[in-house]
Amino acid sequence: MYSDDSSPCGYDVFRRTCPSHTVLEMLASKWVYLVVCALRRGRMRNGELARKLEGITPKMLTQTLRVLERDGLVRREIFPVIPPRVEYELTELGQNLAGLLDQIRSWSERHAPDIKDARTKAEQEADLVAQA
Repeated sequence: MYSDDSSPCGYDVFRRTCPSHTVLEMLASKWVYLVVCALRRGRMRNGELARKLEGITPKMLTQTLRVLERDGLVRREIFPVIPPRVEYELTELGQNLAGLLDQIRSWSERHAPDIKDARTKAEQEADLVAQA
């Protein structure tokens, strides 16, 4: 175990210039998170991902997949057929990340009612302050 002030590998995400800081920025994207979680179940084509990820635009899906491929989290395979077929799957590194993200997904689903209640309470209190 290590403290927030030191990392066993010498990286410090709190430093703006540290490479780990840019990794954290990439991981903070909701679309990165959702694509990785969707691919945890296995290979998918672009259209399958688009249907699974409600609200993602084709441009954003393409950009997200490119980032994940660039960073070694996703592997793209192109099949030489007409029309070309492309499938995406997580690499070993991506699978490792998906395990962590799945825990966050489970936590958020389990605690969504608590967060919703807290938000409602905060809105009601703000309304009372505004009326006073």
